[in-house]
Amino acid sequence: MEIWINPACSKCRSALTLLDAEGADYTVRRYLEDVPSEAEIKDVLDRLGLEPWDITRTQEAAAKELGLKDWARDEPSRDRWIKALSEHPKLIQRPIITAEDGTAVVGRTDEAVRDALSR
Repeated sequence: MEIWINPACSKCRSALTLLDAEGADYTVRRYLEDVPSEAEIKDVLDRLGLEPWDITRTQEAAAKELGLKDWARDEPSRDRWIKALSEHPKLIQRPIITAEDGTAVVGRTDEAVRDALSR
């Protein structure tokens, strides 16, 4: 499994602590440094079963600068959202854990991290 993290994020650190406590085999991706491509974001969205606006941190300064709150949340706008996430990775909700079964979870709670471990 892989976990996308921002080391400054307390939720990310908590997820890593839980993964370590459970003896999980995982790799860390510091997604602010190793920025996901649009194709990788699309893949993770498919694995999550979510839309790009569902994993967007809309309170970030970049979101406000882009005016994301006014963007349409529909299929024709999907690629625009994905491009914004790729160009401004700080907008991506974290941590995201890709599970062994090909799915993914946003691991903001211990329950979500345990869910990823059980897959």
